Amino acid sequence: MKVIIIAGGPASELPDFSIWPEDTFIGVDAGTIALLDKGIVPSAAVGDFDSVSTEQFERIRKVFPDLQPASSDKDETDTELALAEAMAYDPETVIITGVTGGRLDHYMSALHAIYGFHLKYPGTSFFLINKQNRIRFLEAGSHEILRNSRYRYISFYPFAEEIKGFSLTGFKYEVADETIPFGSTRFISNELEQAGVVSFIEGNCIMIESADE
Repeated sequence: MKVIIIAGGPASELPDFSIWPEDTFIGVDAGTIALLDKGIVPSAAVGDFDSVSTEQFERIRKVFPDLQPASSDKDETDTELALAEAMAYDPETVIITGVTGGRLDHYMSALHAIYGFHLKYPGTSFFLINKQNRIRFLEAGSHEILRNSRYRYISFYPFAEEIKGFSLTGFKYEVADETIPFGSTRFISNELEQAGVVSFIEGNCIMIESADE
C-alpha cells in the first residue's frame, strides 16, 4: 500500500495528484482543502487546522464529522501526526508533499520527522516530493537506483554524520570507497544512463533527484 500525505504548502509546489489514482490520501491541515478542491476525499485529516478559515474547516467537518483538531500547543508537528496516522495503514511507501515551500522551519521539521520515521520503520520507503524534486534517505548498504526520465540529476549528501565507504557504479561520475564529510557538496548533480548502484558502509545519506523546470 502507498499512502500520500498532502500538507498545506503553496499550491505551486504540489505535484499532479492524478499520478496516484488508487492510493490512500491523508490531508494535513490546509492540505485537506487542496485534496477536496481536486475532488479527492482523503481517508483521514489531521492537524490543528490553524491555517484554514472557518468556512474551510466546516467543509472539512462535513467529510469528517467526528474530527477533533489537535491542540496548537502539542509537542508534535502536524506532519508528525500525519506520519503516525499513515503507519496505521501498514504501508510499503509513504510520500509527503506540500512541505518544501513557504516557511523553511516547516520544511526542516518535516525533513527531520521523515528521517525519524525512516529509522523507526525500516520496512517502509519514505519520499518527500514536490513538482521538481524527490528526496529520500538511504541507510548503509547497497541500493540499486533506476533511471527516472522525470528526474535527470541525482545528488547525495550526508545527514547528521559523515558517510564512509561511499561508492557509485553505473553513474556518469563513478567513485569508490570515498568518505563524505558532513557539510560536503561534492556529490551534486550526478546522472544515470539506465541503472546504478549506491553503496556505503556507515552513515545516513540523503538522495535528491531533481528536474529542471
